[in-house]
Amino acid sequence: MKSKNNMHSKVRSRYGSSLKDGKGHQDMHEASSRRAFLRNTGLFSLGSLMAINGHSMSQLAINPLTMGLLTNDTDRTLILIRLNGGNDGLNTVVERGNDEYYNIRPTIAISEEDMWNLSDEIGMPNTTLSLQPLWEDGRMKVIHNVGYPQPNFSHFRSSDIWASASDSNEVIETGWIGRAMEAEFGSFLETPPSVPPAIQIGIENNLIFAGSDANMSLSISNPTEFYRIAQQGQLYNTAELNSCPAEAELKYARQTANNAFRYSSTIQEAYRKGTTKSEYPDNYLAEQLAIVARLIKGQLGTKVYMVTLGGFDTHSNQNDNRHPKLMTYLSEAIAAFMADMDADNLGEKVLGMTFSEFGRTIYENGSFGTDHGTGGPMILFGGEELGNGFVGTPPDLINTDDYGDPGYSIDFRSVYGSILDGWLGIDDRVVDHVLGDQDKINGLVPPGDFPAGLNAQNILLGYRPSKVLGHIDIQYSLNKGANTRLSLVKLNGTPYRTLFESYVDRGSYTYTLDPPKAVVEEGSYMLELRSSGKTHRRHILVK
Repeated sequence: MKSKNNMHSKVRSRYGSSLKDGKGHQDMHEASSRRAFLRNTGLFSLGSLMAINGHSMSQLAINPLTMGLLTNDTDRTLILIRLNGGNDGLNTVVERGNDEYYNIRPTIAISEEDMWNLSDEIGMPNTTLSLQPLWEDGRMKVIHNVGYPQPNFSHFRSSDIWASASDSNEVIETGWIGRAMEAEFGSFLETPPSVPPAIQIGIENNLIFAGSDANMSLSISNPTEFYRIAQQGQLYNTAELNSCPAEAELKYARQTANNAFRYSSTIQEAYRKGTTKSEYPDNYLAEQLAIVARLIKGQLGTKVYMVTLGGFDTHSNQNDNRHPKLMTYLSEAIAAFMADMDADNLGEKVLGMTFSEFGRTIYENGSFGTDHGTGGPMILFGGEELGNGFVGTPPDLINTDDYGDPGYSIDFRSVYGSILDGWLGIDDRVVDHVLGDQDKINGLVPPGDFPAGLNAQNILLGYRPSKVLGHIDIQYSLNKGANTRLSLVKLNGTPYRTLFESYVDRGSYTYTLDPPKAVVEEGSYMLELRSSGKTHRRHILVK
C-alpha cells in the first residue's frame, strides 16, 4: 500500500548537489569540466611533453605494462562500462513491494507492471528487457548498493575516487587499472609492445588507466576517430596541406601524431580480421561495443576496454524519456555485444562491469528528478560460468543518514580486487598494493586457469610519494628470502646509485628513498631489483 506522505523524514539537500543550488551546482560542474580539459590535454599529468588524444608523446613512445597481463594465456578480457553522470540505482534495480520506495518517489518510481522479475523481491524496468535472457541463462549478477565511506557528491571528485580507488579523504593521481598494469615487470619501458594493454573510447581520458609515469591505455576520442585509424592507418590527413609556414607546422604536428601512433598497424589488422555477427542498435554505447567486439574477435590481445554512456545526471524530468531511454541503450547494447561474442564462442572469455561515480538521492526532487546521492548497483555480465544472483543487500530507505541517504553494503574496491584477482589473475600482492587491504568477494567471478608460477615471482610493485615531504616510498615483494639489491640505473643502462644490498626475508616491503641523503639528483631512472638470480626493472621519476 502506498503511503500518502511522499516526503522522506530526513530530506536535506547538500549544497551543490541539486539544481536549486544555482551557482553552487554550476561551480561543481565547471570544476568537473576544467578537470576534464586539463586531463584531456595532458596538462594534468606530470612530465607530459605534448598531448595528443589524451596522452602525451612520451607515453606513446614508451609505455610500461605488466607482463602478467599481456602474457596470460587465458584470453580473458574485461569490459568496463562507465555510466557517466551518476546513475539512478533505485530505478535500475528495484526492490519490489517496498512501500517507502513509492512513498518518496510518487511520480518517478517504476510501477510493478512496468518491471520484469529478477526474483520475487527484485525487478528491473521493462526498458531493460534485453537483459532478461542473460539473467535467465545464468550470465548476469547484480551487486547491490556499492559505495564507499564518507562519499563525495562532486562529479569529478567522486569519479576520481572510483577511478583511483582512493579513500574519500586522500588524492591518488594513478588509477586502479594503471597501477595493476605497471606493478608487475614494468621494465618494458625499453621494449614497448605492439599491443595496447588497455583501450578506452570516449571524450574524457579517465584516471582509471593512469600509472605513475604514463597512461596505460590508448585513448580514442570517439568511434569516428577510431574508424579513421582502422581504415587509413593514421589519425590525420597530411596530403591536403601545402608548404606555407602555418600549414607546414600543422603538417609536422599531424605527421608526429601519425608516427607516434605505434598501435595503428596492429589495430588495423585486428579490426580487419574481426567481423560483426550481431545486429547492433543505433546508439552511442552500442557503437563503442561493436568496435570492442571486432578487436576481441580479431585477437588484438588488449586485456581491458572501457566504454562510456553519458547523460545520467538526471536532476529534472528524469522519466521524460531520459533515464528510461538510457536504460534501453545500455541493455540493448550489452545484449548485442554478448550475442556477437557468442556467435564466435567467446562469451565465456569476456566479463563486463558497469559502474557510475555515484547514485542518486532516494527521494525525488521538486523537478521530477533526483540529485547527487551515494551508492548504487553494479551489473556484471559474461558467460554461463559467471552464474546469476545477488551480492550485498538493497539500500535501506528508512534508516538513512541525516541527509536521507542510505549507507552502502559493498565497498567498490572489494569488487575491483575480486576482478583483478579472480578474472585477470593478478598476483594477490599486486592487488593489495593497488587497492590496500580490501576483502574480496568469494565466487563473484568464475575462477581462471592461470599459468603455473604466475603468482610465485618477486615483484617490484611500484612507488608513490611518501608521507614525508620529498621522500619516495618504493614497494617490493619477495617470494623467498635471498640476497637482494635495490638500485637506480640511468636510462642508458649505466649503474647510478645502490640504495641497499643485503639479505631480505620473504615478504612485502617499503623502502623510503630520501633523494638528498642518497645523493640522487632529479631525473628519470630505471629502478632495479635483483634477487634470487632475477632482475626486475621499472621506470621511476625523482623530483
